[in-house]
Formats: sequence, C-alpha cells, structure tokens
Amino acid sequence: MANRVYVSCHEGVQEPEWFSSVEPFLLKTMDMLSFSGEEVSVLFCADEFMQELNKTYRGIDAPTDVLSFEAEDSYDDEEGSWKCVGDIIISLDTLPKNAEYFEVDLNSELKRLLVHGLLHLNGMDHGEEHIEKAKAPECEMLVLQEKTLGQLKDEIIIA
Repeated sequence: MANRVYVSCHEGVQEPEWFSSVEPFLLKTMDMLSFSGEEVSVLFCADEFMQELNKTYRGIDAPTDVLSFEAEDSYDDEEGSWKCVGDIIISLDTLPKNAEYFEVDLNSELKRLLVHGLLHLNGMDHGEEHIEKAKAPECEMLVLQEKTLGQLKDEIIIA
C-alpha cells in the first residue's frame, strides 16, 4: 500500500524553492524502508521554534537540527487504512550549519536529516551515538541511515 507525506513550514518561515521535492524523496525512502500505509508529516521551522520544542520535550534549552515525534494514530478513508507514524521537525537555520560542519552540500545534509527522522519514527534510536566526521557509525540505526543514504545518493531535493 502507498504512503502519505505532508510537508509544511512553521508560521513566518517561507517555503524554500525545493519544498515540493521533499514529498517524492520521502515517499521513495519510505518504500525502501518498508513503510506501508503510513503517514508522516514534516515541518520546516526556524531555530527559535526548534529551541522551544527541544526545551519543552527534551529539557535542552538550545536548538537542534531535527526532532521526531512518534504517533500511533490510525484512521480510515476512501483509499484505505492509514497509520500516522509521526512528525519530523527540521530547522532551516541549522541545516546550512550542519552541512558546513560535515563538509557536505545542503542536499546531502537535508537527506540525512529526513532519513534520520524517518528511522526514529520507525522506532529506532541511536542512544548517545551521533554521526561524526570521519568516523563510521556503530549502532544499528546510524548504520542503516548511512546505508540508506548511500542508496539515495543520486536523489536530488536541493539542486
């Protein structure tokens, strides 16, 4: 069964020119990761809003690059039964900072954040381990993230 993706921007954040390319990328990624009949929403925001979320839900008074909020709602419509797996929130302010830190282009970094968020929504966690420059990941989630990104290396969201 197909999947659904809803992409939006937080109030006051202008849609980037590549905005419409996020949904097709995520749908392809969800298929690769064996999502079926699942719905995901993505919200792009600024650091200020991300910091509020991070403080409220994680007790960290600083912005971050990506947050995922799992959900377990389901509903039926004329197309079938759907499972809402959750929301991915990405800071557009932090995106270029991360790309610079990891020495990658914006396209590669955005794909990393989206895949990372999807894996969290699929119930995976990486504990205290994070992706680091010039160091191969060890935990299952981050290994799968890097493998998935390798398979999606030719996909373009930000040209």
